Amino acid sequence: MSSSLEKKFETFEKRMKAAEKGGGEERIEKQHASNKKTARERIERLLDPGSFVELDKLVIHRARDFNMEKNLIPGDGVVSGHGKIDGRLVYIFAQDFTVFGGTLSRANADKVIKVMELAMKMGAPVIGLNDSGGARIQEGVQSLAGYADIFHLNVKSSGVVPQISAILGPCAGGAVYSPALTDFIFMVKKTSYMFVTGPDVIKTVTHEDVTKNELGGAMTHNTKSGVAHFAAEDDVQCMMMIRELISYLPSNNMEDPPVKICTDDINREEEKLQTLIPDDPNKPYDITDLVGAVVDDGAFLEVQPHYAKNIFIGFARLAGQPVGIVANQPAHLAGVLDINSSIKGARFVRFCDAFNIPLVTFEDVPGFLPGTLQEFGGIIKHGAKLLYAFSEATVPKITVITRKAYGGAYCVMSSKHIGADMNFAYPTGEIAVMGSEGAVNILYRHKISSDKDRTKLIDEYKETFANPYKAAELGYIDEIIMPRQTRAKLIQALEMTQNKTEIKPPKKHGNIPL
Repeated sequence: MSSSLEKKFETFEKRMKAAEKGGGEERIEKQHASNKKTARERIERLLDPGSFVELDKLVIHRARDFNMEKNLIPGDGVVSGHGKIDGRLVYIFAQDFTVFGGTLSRANADKVIKVMELAMKMGAPVIGLNDSGGARIQEGVQSLAGYADIFHLNVKSSGVVPQISAILGPCAGGAVYSPALTDFIFMVKKTSYMFVTGPDVIKTVTHEDVTKNELGGAMTHNTKSGVAHFAAEDDVQCMMMIRELISYLPSNNMEDPPVKICTDDINREEEKLQTLIPDDPNKPYDITDLVGAVVDDGAFLEVQPHYAKNIFIGFARLAGQPVGIVANQPAHLAGVLDINSSIKGARFVRFCDAFNIPLVTFEDVPGFLPGTLQEFGGIIKHGAKLLYAFSEATVPKITVITRKAYGGAYCVMSSKHIGADMNFAYPTGEIAVMGSEGAVNILYRHKISSDKDRTKLIDEYKETFANPYKAAELGYIDEIIMPRQTRAKLIQALEMTQNKTEIKPPKKHGNIPL
């Protein structure tokens, strides 16, 4: 080999190594000391071994102000490319906090835009590993333009390919809006933060004293704001959780979700379901016990488990096929619908509908939460979001009424009247305008002379209305089933609806009550 050829190969290797070092050993050590992995380490944990193909490894920023031309680092603070998860193509970008604090330059915005555009063309999910100080101040409006271009692509990609964000460090200002536009947000306890304005700005403007963690930490956004969907203990667990989520999702909106081989008996009956729902309608039970007993191998991935716990949402499989589950949770606030649970449920329903994931609804709802806080907060508008989402969805919709189905909440929870394909009820189902006591108090308010009379009238009302038979007589319930049969009946219904098509009137889009 000639010396000039050797020199060229050496130059190539030298440049590759410089790009892989990012901000250098000292900054990498600092990252590790903060209990954080580097961008490349995260990618390595997330993707199938040896599958990562890096793009734009040698890109450098184009800023020439504030002596920036003297500080050129190949890759410029973001690692981007494509790889595989369980053998399936995904596109990825990971911000590198060791290079300019992961701030966004025009050059590295273009790297992100490139993988997002490729993902749209090839029909594959996009995963963003965010660890950024926000816009690069030295670049001014060019950095802001880069952000806006990314936001625009997030919106274009919405409902076309799944978009997943992991917040793995401090993300502030413009850095939070792209994740907010994506489908799912993962955060890491103690090391990740999201806020539009940080604690110092808040102190100056509103004189409120708040820590970074209180303001925008993982548990703040998982419990209080509902901005995030998952909370991980560390970067490694976060990558594993993303892999699990991807296993339930199709690559794009033109595909069906990936079916796995099912080794769990599709006709399995669960005797414990016969006694899970208490005879006393005021006694709670845990809906996750029902979900776990019915789905393949008892495995499900709950989404937003820490937020609005009165509604359960998540992914599971039935006969190997992914489904989205929406269920009232009687163990929390009696499973009542309120502002937060309506918004949580609605967004999940719309995601499943966009990506061809059938919806299974378990209903045990006493109604909407009363009170001035809810009314002033707009429960009418927010409750309507869940109604809109279920009604708009054209994927297979299967509903099981386990106990209470009262009032408007009955209508909202994927009832026959808003387009559900199969509606089942247990013999314990109670489909009525309201609970027996409340109904008797209204119907006979001037006629009740004693407690004995009241008890008799309540018993009569219960016998007439607190059951699923009236609805079944009218054809609003397709079949009343024994709880132990739930798994087999759901799988039958999924098979029956697998070729469902529903044509909606032509329109640009509806106007969901936002």
